[in-house]
Order: sequence, then structure tokens, then C-alpha cells
Amino acid sequence: MQVLEFRAMNTDVLLVAEEGRTAADGLQAARAIIEESERRFSRFLPDSEITNLNASAGSWHPISSDLMDMLLQSREFSLETGGLFDPSILPDLKRLGYDKSMDDIRKDGASASFEWGPAFRPNVRQVEIDFDHSRIRLPIGMEIDLGGIAKGWIVERAAELLQRYTSACAASAGGDVVFLGLPADGSKWRVAIEDPMDSTSTVAQLQMGPGAVVTSSVVKRSWKQGGVLRHHLIDPRTGEPAASDWLSVTVAAPKITTAEVYAKALLIGGKAEVGRLAAQRPEISYFAIAPDGTFRKTLATLEYLNEFQQTYAQ
Repeated sequence: MQVLEFRAMNTDVLLVAEEGRTAADGLQAARAIIEESERRFSRFLPDSEITNLNASAGSWHPISSDLMDMLLQSREFSLETGGLFDPSILPDLKRLGYDKSMDDIRKDGASASFEWGPAFRPNVRQVEIDFDHSRIRLPIGMEIDLGGIAKGWIVERAAELLQRYTSACAASAGGDVVFLGLPADGSKWRVAIEDPMDSTSTVAQLQMGPGAVVTSSVVKRSWKQGGVLRHHLIDPRTGEPAASDWLSVTVAAPKITTAEVYAKALLIGGKAEVGRLAAQRPEISYFAIAPDGTFRKTLATLEYLNEFQQTYAQ
């Protein structure tokens, strides 16, 4: 396998391609599309498409077909999850100190706490769409952070491009992984599930065929604001960091955007929502780790599990 590692989207990116005479070119092409997409869709860049869209709230704004695709998927997933997934929580993220990239927060610290609590805000289902003119209108006061769903979308596009150059490949960005094809030796792809309390240890190893796997955690992207520990998984019902039953949730699914959304929705919804959410998507498998080290999984997860630490009991 040929491997390319680099930093993008405020996370570590890993591209893997089966050996071949064009694999190296494919790796560079995939890197280029990731870096270009970050420039287009990052909320932290002043001239990105998403920044310009947020600045237009209240007015009709033309958008690219790519951004339209992500927003349409976001609206559908918001309806499907009962609002547990909602990318319009950006005002809450900013209020809680996540108003710059995580790399900058880790370097310089979070912004000081605001004095007011979460205010009413419109949700993504209220976005108006004019398909004839490829434009949308955000309600006044709305700001969109496509965040994870954009990262998954970008990783998937990069993997699809890379596959043109090789017989099998994988693309990973901060816990979002897409697999296309299988290694030449016929084995499956192996994915380690990290211990959410110890990044140097793993609690399980999955064996994957073509598809996607995403891990979402309340530990990874966290910071202190005014002495209060915050994390980036906002519960849209409260406007505050989710008080989850679990530290992390890993989801395997045929499509990475589905895995991305359901990893977050399951983590935010917790045990109270897991039955409803899992029933809506029988094609997904999940593996959730609680603070006491116990885990919860679907029966289908057994098809993916290669091994796991016995200290993590059912």
C-alpha cells in the first residue's frame, strides 16, 4: 500500500492506495481536492462559500451544486433524526467559545464566556430553497456549520477520485473513514476504535469491507471556557454541549454522511433515543462506549468486530 499523510480540516488526514504505477498521482490528486474543498467550505476562512452564505442571512444567495447537495442532505437528516442533527447550531458554538479553529483554540485558548444563555434560533429545516436559480435564503439569525457532514462529504469525494488511479483505496480524516474496494490480498480493512480516555490505546478493532466508519466523541474536541469544560457536540434541543450517556460512538454504514450523522445523533440522543434512531437505519452498526468502560452495540456490529478488550463488558 502507498500512504500519504498530511494536515487538513484541523485534523490528521490519511490516504491509502493499493500499489500501482498511478497510485502516487492519485494520492496527490486526492490531497488537492481535500485542500480545495477545505478552502470552499470551512467556516473559519473569511472568503469560503459557507462564510459568504452565513453573511447573507435574510437574503437570497446563489450557491454551488456541491453546497446545495450538503444542505439538502442536512435538511433530510435533520428531519430523520428529529432535530438531533442540525448544522444551524453555529451561534451556540460561537457563544460557547468555539469561534475559531480547534488548532487555534488549543494554541491560544477559547474566547471568554458570553454573559447570555442560548437564545431561540431557527433550525435548518426553515432554510428556503429556490431550485430554479440554485439559491437559498437563510432565516435572519441563522448561521450554518456543516462541520462533520462536510468533512465526510469531502473525504468521500477524495476517495472516489483516488479510486480512479488504483484498485482499492481508503481516505481518513479525524475519525471519518471511507473504504473503496479491498486490498489485493483479499483481506479486509482494519480499523482501530480508540479508547476515548486514552488516545494511545484501542478498545476494539473492526474489519471492514467497502463502506464507511465514523467515530464521534465528546472528548476529542473539547476546551475550557471560563473554567467550564465544553465540547463541540451541541444538543440542538438545549443549545449546550450534549450531556451524553456515552463518551464515543462509532458507526459503520454504506455511506459516510449517514455514518457521520448517526454517530453524532446517537451520541447526543443517548440511550433514550438509540432504539428509534437505530430502527430508522437498519443498514448501520454502532459501537458506543460509556464513561464506566461498558459498551453497547448492535448485533450487526459482530460482523465487523475482529477483537476487543475484555475489560469492556456488555
